[in-house]
Amino acid sequence: MQNKLYEIIKKYDTIVVARHIGVDPDALCSQLAVRDSIKLTFPKKKVYAVGSGSSKFNLIGSLDKEPDSYEGALLIVCDTPDKKRVDISSFDGFSYKIKIDHHPFVEKFCDYEIIDIKKSSACEIILEMFEKSKFKMNKDIFEYLFMGLVSDSNRFLFDTCTYKTFALISRYLKKYKATLEDMYARLYLRPLSEVRLEGYIQNNMVVTKNKLGYVKITDDLLKKYDCDSASPGNMINNFNYIDGIIVWVTITEDVKNEIVRLSIRSRGPAINEIAMIHGGGGHKMASGVRVKNFDIAMDVVKDLDKLLEEYNRKVNL
Repeated sequence: MQNKLYEIIKKYDTIVVARHIGVDPDALCSQLAVRDSIKLTFPKKKVYAVGSGSSKFNLIGSLDKEPDSYEGALLIVCDTPDKKRVDISSFDGFSYKIKIDHHPFVEKFCDYEIIDIKKSSACEIILEMFEKSKFKMNKDIFEYLFMGLVSDSNRFLFDTCTYKTFALISRYLKKYKATLEDMYARLYLRPLSEVRLEGYIQNNMVVTKNKLGYVKITDDLLKKYDCDSASPGNMINNFNYIDGIIVWVTITEDVKNEIVRLSIRSRGPAINEIAMIHGGGGHKMASGVRVKNFDIAMDVVKDLDKLLEEYNRKVNL
């Protein structure tokens, strides 16, 4: 697998690395690590990491402007299961496309696809591939991959982290003498405005009798707290382990893209099928949906509440 990837990349002079819309640390860090490893391995190649960023992740790393043309270039898509969610202006012109992903399969849209749903993150897949291949690494590249893995595993709390994950990480922590405190600061340091928005969410989350928690975040609220539309979804893991809530959702208005984003998490029933019914997707316990307005968003919430009602009935039998 890693040797084939190396041989494909070797053929192309221009390479574009993309990921899903609504950037998160695993998506961002995986594409930055791939970009920088290719540059380090093949210094003469032109490599671009593209997509919309988020002020929340400015301390992690910076993206590139898209090139004027993709004619004859190679596209590598990280952490994205379906074509419609790729954050890129156009698919036209690419000679070959590669996907590296850990989400459950949705559709094949690349010529060569590397998918491992048992891995914690796209970053873990890439770190393991780099270890077994001719791709070069350095401390900065490892730190990208560590931060992405930590974020998507919620600091190693999910069952997708195994002893192999810890063994892999520990080898590189030892090799590069990376400082955990510095990496966690880059990943989790955030402005006071976001902390205050999180306080609003805590105080205004609606909780149903079936133990579904949800909160609506309008554009006016985002302006009031000086936050962007990605902020509520990126803080959703902060609401894990609240007694009385089994599934929780942030519902955020994104005026720029004319959508409403739902970020969904669960400690009980699988939620990805509900997300897929409404045009979204993701993992069994962590999914997302993008809809046109709050009315449609509430249809998703109602379906999740029904799912929880059935789940609670089975659990209490």
